[in-house]
Amino acid sequence: METYIHALTEKNSKREDCGQTVAFQEQEKEYVAENWMQISFAARSENEGFARTAVAAFISYLNPTIEELADIKTAVSEAVTNCIIHGYNLKGGTVWLEACVLDRTLRVVITDEGRGIADIQKALEPLFTTRPDLERSGMGFSFMEAFMDTVEVESTPGKGTRVVMSREIS
Repeated sequence: METYIHALTEKNSKREDCGQTVAFQEQEKEYVAENWMQISFAARSENEGFARTAVAAFISYLNPTIEELADIKTAVSEAVTNCIIHGYNLKGGTVWLEACVLDRTLRVVITDEGRGIADIQKALEPLFTTRPDLERSGMGFSFMEAFMDTVEVESTPGKGTRVVMSREIS
């Protein structure tokens, strides 16, 4: 499992990763995704289940195992929950979810325009949380890293956060 950390810049903060003509980059090679989807929804706790179900339905044609589905759904849940609780501080906003498939690799991009992460390295530490008042466990990024092949976190304080995860489906 690889984790990448980047700071968003004004130039790439709105970059799309999955789309009809948008390239899927892997090991400095450029490909066009064979299947893709994009949705946006209100940053509300009740929409976390919608996001995880949407991604599960999207990859169903790949016939993933029950374990693969559970892992991916958990990672998506954690990323979306981070947007809602930490990015927007439970005050609402928009969460963007993109997914695409190249060969048998799923790439999921979850973006918010919330408060951003000041110290990504610290946020990636197990048990670290910015919301101990809500009894958050601080394991969100750890779960994403455990269940996905790659996790990339990009953030700029005051502008938002983007989490890009990939997982090969066996």
